[in-house]
Amino acid sequence: MKGFKGFNSNLQCRNYQFEIGKEHEEQGARRCEYGFHFCENPLDVLRYYPPTDSRYCEVEGAGEIDAEDAGDSKVAASKLTVKAEIGLQGLIEAGVEYIKSKVDWENDKETNTEDYSSATNTGYQSVATNTGKYSAATNTGYRSAATNTGDYSVTTSTGNCSVATSTGDCSATTNTGDYSAATNTGDCSVTTNTGARSAATNTGNRSVATNTGDHSAATNTGNRSVATNTGNRSVATNTGNRSAATNTGDYSATTNTGDCSEATNTGDYSVATNTGYDSVATVEGVDSIACSLGVRGKAKGKKGCWLVLAQWEISCGYRKLLEVKSILVDGERIKEDTFYTLVDGQIVEVE
Repeated sequence: MKGFKGFNSNLQCRNYQFEIGKEHEEQGARRCEYGFHFCENPLDVLRYYPPTDSRYCEVEGAGEIDAEDAGDSKVAASKLTVKAEIGLQGLIEAGVEYIKSKVDWENDKETNTEDYSSATNTGYQSVATNTGKYSAATNTGYRSAATNTGDYSVTTSTGNCSVATSTGDCSATTNTGDYSAATNTGDCSVTTNTGARSAATNTGNRSVATNTGDHSAATNTGNRSVATNTGNRSVATNTGNRSAATNTGDYSATTNTGDCSEATNTGDYSVATNTGYDSVATVEGVDSIACSLGVRGKAKGKKGCWLVLAQWEISCGYRKLLEVKSILVDGERIKEDTFYTLVDGQIVEVE
C-alpha cells in the first residue's frame, strides 16, 4: 500500500530511526497502538508532523495492515519501506493529486451541490461554483472565479485576474494566474499561488499557503502551518503557533508571531521577524536582518547580516521588556550560521 509519512529532522518517528530505501519490520500492526504508521492522504500527515521542522517521505506498507477508518487515512503496517524523501512541496503536490483522484471528473456542471461532483468553466469572465464533498471546481478563464466550500475538495483557477476560494476541510486551492488570489480557510488545507502580484491566504489549522510569484504575499494564521513565498519583493506572514514562514525572494519580509515558530529568509536585503516564545529568526541573504524579539528567542545569519534580540522578565504571568540589542555577524566574535540569544544583557551562543 502506497502512502506518505512524516518524520523529525533526523528521520525518526517515536524514537525509531528510519533509513531511506530500507524495509523496516515489526511484529504485527494495530492502528494507533503498534506497527509502522503512515497516511494514504498526504495532507493527513500534517495532523501528526507539522511543517515547522519535519521531513516528508513517500512510503510503502506491506505485511499485516490495519486500515480501519477512524477519522482520517492513517494506516498501520507491520512492514514499511521509505521509498523517497519528497519534502513539503512534494507533499503538497501529492495532496492535490490525491484529492483530485476522489472526484468524478466526467460529471461536469457549472454549479453542483452533490457529493463526488465537479464544476468546470473555461470561459472568460466566468464562475465555477461547487459546494459538495469530494468535489472540484476548475476555472481556466480570464477574470474568472472558482469557488468550492465542500470538504475534501479542490479549487483550481489558472486564468489571469482570477480568484480561487475554498473553505472546506482537507481542501486544496491552486491558482497560477497573474493578478490572482487564492484563499483557503479550511483545516488541513493547501493554498498555492504561482502568479505574479498575487496573494495566497490560508487561515486553517495544519495548513500551507505557498506563493512563488513576484510582488506576492502568502499569509497563514493557522496553527502548525506554513506560509512560503519565493518571489522577489514578497511577504510571507504567519501568526500561528508551531508554524514556519519562509521567504527566499530578494527585498522580502518574513514575519511570524506564533510561539515555537521559525521565520526564515534567504533573500538579499531582507528581514525575518519572529516575536513568539521560544522562536527563531534566520537570514542568509546579503545585508539582511534577523529579528527574534520574543521570550527566549534565537537568531542566526550569514556573515554581514545583523541580529536583533530581546530579553524579557517573566513574573506572575506578565512579561516586561528589559533590553534589546543588535549585533553584526562578523564571522569572528559573532559566527555565521550560529544561533545567539540575549541573556543578562549579553549576546551569547546557544544550540
